[in-house]
Amino acid sequence: MENKKVVVFLAKAFETMEFCTFIDVLGWARVDYGHNIIVDTCGFTEKVISTFNVPVIVDRTIEEINVDEYDALAIPGGFGEFGFYEEAYDERFLKLIKEFNAQGKIIAAVCSGAFPVAKSGVLQNRKGTTYHLKNGYWQNKLKELGVNVVNEPVVVDGNIITSYCPETAPKVAFELLKMLTSEKEMEVIKKAMGF
Repeated sequence: MENKKVVVFLAKAFETMEFCTFIDVLGWARVDYGHNIIVDTCGFTEKVISTFNVPVIVDRTIEEINVDEYDALAIPGGFGEFGFYEEAYDERFLKLIKEFNAQGKIIAAVCSGAFPVAKSGVLQNRKGTTYHLKNGYWQNKLKELGVNVVNEPVVVDGNIITSYCPETAPKVAFELLKMLTSEKEMEVIKKAMGF
């Protein structure tokens, strides 16, 4: 099997649950099912503090990421009140998203992770979704960025996956796994994990 590489980008105040599902699902695929999927974590700094104050030491900083080396970019969402958008909207990250999209590579975002994807312009006039509760407030904000918002748990438009709340994080990780392998392989791992 050919090697696949995924980079999981952690902006300050990322949600741990949305981050760890990528690590677990792709880890099961690699360790128990022989898929050569390498996962790198990445941030602006070597240590990134999550929404609930859990520090994560990342494998690489954003300057070290060469898009050519990767097959996919995964983006957990986070809490604005703890500074998520300060880094999620940083021009260097938006540029990285644009580069992944320009090469037709997979971009998998959970919940508010859809906002930097939309802010970069790559979701313009494409289908996407984000946090769906609070009377659709956040979905309306996403519409303002030119996204054709669909109120569904997981929305796939070509190479881009978006979703609408923390509960969907495993669904996004499995969708990413399916795109990296096959539906059949993904179902095997999903079942093995008890989903």
